[in-house]
Amino acid sequence: MAERERRTRIDVPVEARRRRLTMPVSFSEEAFGVLSEKFARFMGTAYFLIGMTVFVAAWLLWNSLAPADVRFDPYAFIFLTLMLSLQASYAAPLILLAQNRQADRDRVALEQDRSRDERNLADTEFLTREVAALRLAMRDTATRDFVRSELRDLLDEMEERGLVVTRQETPAGAEDGEQAAAT
Repeated sequence: MAERERRTRIDVPVEARRRRLTMPVSFSEEAFGVLSEKFARFMGTAYFLIGMTVFVAAWLLWNSLAPADVRFDPYAFIFLTLMLSLQASYAAPLILLAQNRQADRDRVALEQDRSRDERNLADTEFLTREVAALRLAMRDTATRDFVRSELRDLLDEMEERGLVVTRQETPAGAEDGEQAAAT
């Protein structure tokens, strides 16, 4: 009774049942997709358009100018219309299938690009932090030029106070020790 009541109520959703169609001939979906892509590419070429134009022109000429007993589509080209409609009815889904496969490939490529961009951004941010840390560390490190300028400033200050005898010119080629021994 409860099962019957639950099935007849319209406010309870019906459980979805998946039915899988079985084909007597097995085929690979990948192979069919590749075939549809090849077909879609061919339909976009000048060869197809020229071939279709020649086919339709030959059909029209044969059924218009040939003797009445050899014409195979004499009634306002109904068979030609049927053939073109049949070709279009198969072409449209195959082209859509090819477009869906291309969209899937584009989506995968976009996801890969996005993840690569995220890695590049993370690497760039890491390197930026490292360069900033190096700059901060370099500010605390005394460079040779900085030490020389500080020593010169101290020497000048000591000379001004008279704590150090003024600097003497050293003769060319004389070492500091030789000059100190001469004075």
